[in-house]
Amino acid sequence: MNEPFFTMKHKIFFLFTCLLVIPLWNMETQATLVNPKPFVIPELRQWRGAQGEITISETTRIVVPRGNDSLQHVARMLAEDAALMWKFTPPVVEGRARKGDIVFSVKADKSLGAEGYEINISENIRIASPTCRGAYWGTRTLLQLVEQGMSLPKGQIRDWPMYQIRGVMLDCGRKYIPISYMNQLVKVMAYYKMNALHVHLNDSGFKVYFDDEWDKTYAAFRLESDTYPGLAARDGHYTKREFIDFQKEAELRYVDIIPEIDVPAHTLAFAQYRPSLGSKEYGPDHYDLFNPEIYTFTDALFKEYLEGEEPVFRGPHVHIGTDEYSNKNQRVVEEFRSFTDHYIKYVESFGKQAYVWGSLKHAAGTTPVKADGVVMYAWSKDYVDPVASIRDGFKIISIPDSQLYIVPSAGYYYDYLNIERLYNSWTPLNINKVTLNQGEPSLLGGMFAVWNDHVGNGITVKDIHHRLYPSLQTLAVKCWTADQTTLPFTEFNWKRALLSEAPGVNELAILSKSPATVFEKSSLLPGEKLPMEEIGYDYRISFDVEAAGEELGTVLFKSENATFYLSDPITGNMAYAREGKLCSYSYAWPKEGRHRIVIEGDNQGTRLFLDGKLVDRQHTTWKYAKPKSGKIADVRTLVFPLRQVGLIHSRIVNFKVEQL
Repeated sequence: MNEPFFTMKHKIFFLFTCLLVIPLWNMETQATLVNPKPFVIPELRQWRGAQGEITISETTRIVVPRGNDSLQHVARMLAEDAALMWKFTPPVVEGRARKGDIVFSVKADKSLGAEGYEINISENIRIASPTCRGAYWGTRTLLQLVEQGMSLPKGQIRDWPMYQIRGVMLDCGRKYIPISYMNQLVKVMAYYKMNALHVHLNDSGFKVYFDDEWDKTYAAFRLESDTYPGLAARDGHYTKREFIDFQKEAELRYVDIIPEIDVPAHTLAFAQYRPSLGSKEYGPDHYDLFNPEIYTFTDALFKEYLEGEEPVFRGPHVHIGTDEYSNKNQRVVEEFRSFTDHYIKYVESFGKQAYVWGSLKHAAGTTPVKADGVVMYAWSKDYVDPVASIRDGFKIISIPDSQLYIVPSAGYYYDYLNIERLYNSWTPLNINKVTLNQGEPSLLGGMFAVWNDHVGNGITVKDIHHRLYPSLQTLAVKCWTADQTTLPFTEFNWKRALLSEAPGVNELAILSKSPATVFEKSSLLPGEKLPMEEIGYDYRISFDVEAAGEELGTVLFKSENATFYLSDPITGNMAYAREGKLCSYSYAWPKEGRHRIVIEGDNQGTRLFLDGKLVDRQHTTWKYAKPKSGKIADVRTLVFPLRQVGLIHSRIVNFKVEQL
């Protein structure tokens, strides 16, 4: 007789095995289902993953405690940004939370510090912080998470910055940077938890590029002055009202604006206004330190922006410059130190904290310079010794020139920062060849700088942003998470490119995150408006044309920032203009016939093709000063304008816009 397949012994063994295996399988499955740390910039300091997801939907509300006006502000900012990114506006309410809501609360947790926050993602999303600033940074994390998908991984975030100052230094003295752009930059900074924007308000070009004559050398001061009418640069400056409003907007996003009036060097704009201020020995881009008039002039200038119920310099910090003065003899050095000490104390007399460029290694002497409560930028190994500065009592910000200076298309420092090296090996502890001790209490944080040394080299604000943005994302990580990053650079680099610049901000004018046709139309009508403003690097514009004669100055496309001509106003050739610079191809628009036109552009220039052949290109070239003591770039890039078609006679068909 055959034995049954399952005997009682088999059944017992099978049940026993199941009792052992199923719990082990469940444990293994649970382990694999625990959510890994999500990607945001800067990288989260702590993450404890759970299982499952929660979905943001149109039923999601933002819930705040009753009577907390400050958290109400943070909640409203989140709702406004959500409207830009989520295509619906979550209502801000008080009272009891429901499943799927975003809930704010105050949490007394000293370990989070002044900017830390906690987010618990479970049946709803709870953001808690000891401060509103911390809660706001929590909303930036939430927005970045949702940008990557409306379903969020459940888990707990605890996050706080390693350093309290995380910033950008922008040279507006040598190149006018519109307030409109700086407002956008503040939004980008806030999205990545960068909290300090240093605005360098005065400077000058290099004399060698202006026929070696001081009177011809470009210099500018960018702020309206009633004390000295006519001092503000005519080619671009900020009214006091708009500078105040700009700072107010930044305050709403918890970004501190640090204005700088740079003295006693870099002062050519002041000497061109009042020649007696300039040094005969060192040049008019230096104050004459032994002329008492420089104190009268500079005291009055600072006072104009520091006094009153609503001072023009609103924030707690004011930078007084004090860099790169000659140390030719000790008498000059001692006077420089006295000047520095005077303006530290003068700014402090208005209740502000003084910031200075480190120069006391270069200007070593015996005249005392106040250090207590003063913040010094540790930038050049030749000008500042960070260890000695800390020993002297200064607080310092790490901004090493050999690692963190961008000078666009200059041929020295960096055109683009080496973000891979910075990501892998830099933190604010690293200042040129000095490495400070971990936990150094006098090190406040780090910044990178954009210097526009080469006046008139064709670099646009768009080009500046193209260099600045990847550096900002990288420094955001290195000043917040520092050396505790866990992602390899290659993963960070491709993931960072998928995030937005900020809610509602696209200064790069990227229309697709991957190569794609982003717009096409069978024909274009004269005067027609298109649904996009412009397209940034790298791009291709192509179309067929039934050509007709065009008058001088005929526009093909224009936007707020640029114009592309079929026939430019001067040569009659195809051309484009941006920021006052006209770049003409050596090709005239055809008067008749059917042709295929292609225009390609990147961060080096543009190329014009006719019927499949390269006709001409506009690209970066170099020209030498006379005599050949230096060279300066001539940059001819174009973020292509698309907003409106010009009043053209030619017929444009098969129009296509591609992001390459």
